[in-house]
Amino acid sequence: MSMKRVSVLLLAMCLGLLEAQVSFEDNGTDRLTSMSQEERLAALERRLESSEEEVSHLKSLIGAPPAIAFSVALMDEATTPGDYGPFAYRTILPYRKIFANVGNGYNPTTGTFTAQVRGLYFFSFTMFTSGTPNSVACIWKNNTFVVCLWDVKGYFGYDTGSNAVVLPMGVGESVSVMLEPNRTLNDGQAHLNTFSGFLLSPM
Repeated sequence: MSMKRVSVLLLAMCLGLLEAQVSFEDNGTDRLTSMSQEERLAALERRLESSEEEVSHLKSLIGAPPAIAFSVALMDEATTPGDYGPFAYRTILPYRKIFANVGNGYNPTTGTFTAQVRGLYFFSFTMFTSGTPNSVACIWKNNTFVVCLWDVKGYFGYDTGSNAVVLPMGVGESVSVMLEPNRTLNDGQAHLNTFSGFLLSPM
């Protein structure tokens, strides 16, 4: 919920309480007079409890962190299944299949997630290999590698692995997964190479 909408709700609630007070003062005198002291106190307590619940709900909406999350896979339906790589240089993996991109922080053209909110983020990626050379990929934050994943062809001719990390991110800082030089991945419509992340908490 936007701050503008929350402000409108707060204003509406305040106006509603004011109208209720005026109505109470104009029309409720006779009713209160006919009620016992215990009944009047109970009625006022119920009104106060209801108002406190509304205020508490609005505070929770104001303090709720923004929803930021993405989950993508390397190849989409238009991509021919098979090996990706090798390349002579370290290469950002352009994950094209988008499962979710809440907040639009992930750019499928560059393969990069850029933080729009300062906070603590969780990132993970999976990798699949089915041949030679061995597969090596790393999560990079800005221009620094953070965690890597190294895998070799398994006994049955393929293997898979995953890695994850929690990172503090400032506004404008970016995270991507990069394939190391002279390495390959293998992917297809089963989406065996994925990259995901989401905001844990603003800071």
